[in-house]
Amino acid sequence: MTVSYREKITTLWAVFLLGTLFHTQLGLMPLFHNQSVAMSDAHETGNIAWILWLMLGFFAVPMMAMIATLFTDSKRYRSLHFGVTVFYSVMNFFHVVADLLVKPIAWYQIALMVLLFVIGLLLNLVSFQWVREQAKSKLRQEHQMTS
Repeated sequence: MTVSYREKITTLWAVFLLGTLFHTQLGLMPLFHNQSVAMSDAHETGNIAWILWLMLGFFAVPMMAMIATLFTDSKRYRSLHFGVTVFYSVMNFFHVVADLLVKPIAWYQIALMVLLFVIGLLLNLVSFQWVREQAKSKLRQEHQMTS
């Protein structure tokens, strides 16, 4: 059984989001240690609100990409999706660098971010192959028409 590019992409995005969730400790780690997941000042002041909105966006884009990948097959979307995966890889690289500047260094978080960076590179590769697959398919169709 062959796994399609769409299935690979959706699975890689899901793994990326699970890793990101663990990294940001948005709920799993506090719950494991019987701690509250509520941020007391998140709704009271604007100090952290913009960070939460950025985090929401960082999660929402891959979620929407997963849905769009399942329902969209256009060349434009495939190219846009590849660009999004490259953007996320660049962001992950900078995130690894930023985490290395935090003292004390939490090496388990560095290891996780490096893993997420590698997953992102794999997502770049599969997304690029998905773009190329459509181009190859078009060339095959044109060749069959001229034969």
